Amino acid sequence: MNYNFFTKKKTSTPQNQPIPGREAEMIPGRSGGFMFDAGIWKMLRRCLLVGTAKSTYYAGKQELTEDFVKVVRQAVAENPSRVAEEILYASDGRAINNSAPILALVLLSMGKAPAAKQAFGEIFPQVVRTGSHFYEWLNYTKSLRGFGKVVREAGKTWLSREDVKGLAYQLLKYQQRQGFSHRDALRLFHVKPSTENHRQLFEWVVRGWEELPADIPSEALAQIWWYEWLKRHPTQTHEAISQGHLTHKMAAPVGKMDKLAWQLLFQEMPIGAMLRNLGSLTELGVLRADESANLLQVEAVLNRREHLRKGRIHPIDVLKALKTYQSGGTLGRSKKTWNPIPRIVDILEKAVELSFDVVQPTRKVFMHAVDVSGSMGSMVADMGLTCCEIATTMALVTAKAEKNYMIRGFATEFRELGITAKDSFSSAVRKASNQNFGGTDASVAYDWMIKNKFKADVVCFWTDSESWAGYKHPSQALKEYRKKVNPNVKAVYVTLTPYQITLVDPKDSLSWDLAGFDPGTPRIIQMLATGEL
Repeated sequence: MNYNFFTKKKTSTPQNQPIPGREAEMIPGRSGGFMFDAGIWKMLRRCLLVGTAKSTYYAGKQELTEDFVKVVRQAVAENPSRVAEEILYASDGRAINNSAPILALVLLSMGKAPAAKQAFGEIFPQVVRTGSHFYEWLNYTKSLRGFGKVVREAGKTWLSREDVKGLAYQLLKYQQRQGFSHRDALRLFHVKPSTENHRQLFEWVVRGWEELPADIPSEALAQIWWYEWLKRHPTQTHEAISQGHLTHKMAAPVGKMDKLAWQLLFQEMPIGAMLRNLGSLTELGVLRADESANLLQVEAVLNRREHLRKGRIHPIDVLKALKTYQSGGTLGRSKKTWNPIPRIVDILEKAVELSFDVVQPTRKVFMHAVDVSGSMGSMVADMGLTCCEIATTMALVTAKAEKNYMIRGFATEFRELGITAKDSFSSAVRKASNQNFGGTDASVAYDWMIKNKFKADVVCFWTDSESWAGYKHPSQALKEYRKKVNPNVKAVYVTLTPYQITLVDPKDSLSWDLAGFDPGTPRIIQMLATGEL
């Protein structure tokens, strides 16, 4: 018996302890493990892209949002222009929804430096694009700061835009939300009409039309005229929809909706509304397996990359639509039921892939390590999807863009998932979710690759980064892998939760931390693999 075990130099540290000599760079996670501190800027991007309005396995939404607010305020004090850039980046279809960017926008307006107020004013119209966004911004503003000069100027400018037709569309589509009406907003911001069209529009907002004008006042107010006409002639819904180009949110509350009305709406339905209403359209019989014309229309809209991008359709929205549609109405809030049409399922599968950004195959070898531990079973925001389901989807779309890859799952062991690029997203999600249990130890991926001499060019981890159960840190296992198998391997950790931790050693120039849910992540990984970034 001797004490060599104690006196010899140690090359590994249990994950529930910081690495000796690196204590100042590491912080405890919520799982009991120690990880590197990701810093406020990575934390900011994660919160903006992922959101904090839903509890995770390790933290409640109140705690997560308090962390979010704290990091935004720190970042605004340090560099308000950079915060504005991050908000814009997230708001442009990269966040799972626009709520986190809007909250951050309000916090930016509260910055003490003039640069913060200026940055807020410059990005406001690019973030607050719809009437729904406007009401959400008003609600957060009222609760957090009140209506000072910078806020009043932004609100007044939004309600006075030159594009009266576009403004009228928003005021008609979203007449009230979150305790505010447009009449409240006009009075709050003391908006004065600058043109005759503005005057008539504001008059309708404040007083309504007791008597319908005999003729449509102008093209800018045509939708409002047809909406008011439908209120007075609800049995003429078909004519109002076809002549007035009304959306379902405009027509449904005041008209008499039937199959033909929905067919007319379907012909001009925006891409987001189409995604949300595929089940209802199937239940009504507008979409049928034996009627190809409408199915072709769905395909033309949802299977074109430019339409998805222009509509700011996030991949997670498509994945949610796929899961909901396949359920036949057993998931989500709808009380309707339907028999899923196989072709619609196929179209949605293709739309998931198209909604991500990828480039041509790099010919590199990829190992995708999907976190299938118990903590990944938590739901994300209001998506109706778990972290594991999203991680699997993002790993699969990255694998589908390549030729040489392997997809395995890690918990406290590195598991075979049986997933290949030929899997549909639905089947891949099922396979991963069936393995969704156990503690978390990211180092087991490297151990398996060492044991099997698997020479990867890039190792991609899709995880919440709460690794705690191993006898060595992932960064230490990576060093061992480089020493024994491939000294030039690159490691990418895609973090899918809004925590301020990372498995990336900040001194490792060949490892990167990416924020989850970004549609551009697969393309970024490919570019990192080839050295373009």
